Amino acid sequence: MPNAEIQLVVRTAEHQPVLKEFELPDDQVQFTSHPKEVLNLGEGQFPIVILADGHPVGFFVLHATERVKEYTNHSHAMLLTALSIDRRQQRKGYAKRGMLALPAFIRREFPSCNEVVLVVNHKNVPAQQLYASVGFKDTGRRRMGPIGEQWVMNLTI
Repeated sequence: MPNAEIQLVVRTAEHQPVLKEFELPDDQVQFTSHPKEVLNLGEGQFPIVILADGHPVGFFVLHATERVKEYTNHSHAMLLTALSIDRRQQRKGYAKRGMLALPAFIRREFPSCNEVVLVVNHKNVPAQQLYASVGFKDTGRRRMGPIGEQWVMNLTI
């Protein structure tokens, strides 16, 4: 499905069975959460599904909570976490195309948001390269995470 239509949508109940069956390679599990681990989200947390021709291939969470303040001083920012692509759908460009669709999705669904921030582990070079390739910038801020140093990156919307 390299020419698949990519859409970002807020997760619905119909996406759950496919998301629960996502497979993540062992080398990625240390850096992200499986979609089934973030089923019950609180207020200000938005589960987003990456669809390829209507089929869930990826997932992430956008946060508009107090947690965002840990990474930026912008009051209209959102935090992106838990990006994953089903192992069987990897290496098809879905993560990149999903992230390229992010600004338009944010403008449509969260019009007051003017920045997206995320943290990426310094050892997770593929993720750093992905985020940089779609316009995220290294802010120079560093944090210690559960498995080492994390870089704070941002994307102006």
